[in-house]
Amino acid sequence: MGAFSIWHWLIVLVVVLVLFGGGGKLSKLMGDAGSGIKAFKKGLKEENKDTAASDKEESKTISEDKDKV
Repeated sequence: MGAFSIWHWLIVLVVVLVLFGGGGKLSKLMGDAGSGIKAFKKGLKEENKDTAASDKEESKTISEDKDKV
């Protein structure tokens, strides 16, 4: 009867989280994690838009330089 299986450790972890974290704290933690993921995805979308806008500006500069020559 050596070490416990992974299922035993997961059950112990859940019990400890509920006892010391409480139901409200655990749900708040999950809500914070969800909002963090949403903010991360929003930041990625904004970064892609900024990159596309800067690519347009660079292409305008190149075409304007060709017109001057």
